[in-house]
Amino acid sequence: MPQEANIDDVQEPITSAPPEVRQIIERVWKLEKSRLDRKSKGHINDDILDIIKEAVQ
Repeated sequence: MPQEANIDDVQEPITSAPPEVRQIIERVWKLEKSRLDRKSKGHINDDILDIIKEAVQ
């Protein structure tokens, strides 16, 4: 199977998700990326929980 198909397979749950879920995924992705850029070793669970709580309200 070509590698491009594998990338599409990985992204399919994101692209087919409802807008609210895509927003959560994007915010968590940006949070994780910023933490990796800063080489932050702290816990991320509370930040993810805050993102989800905001989306649910």
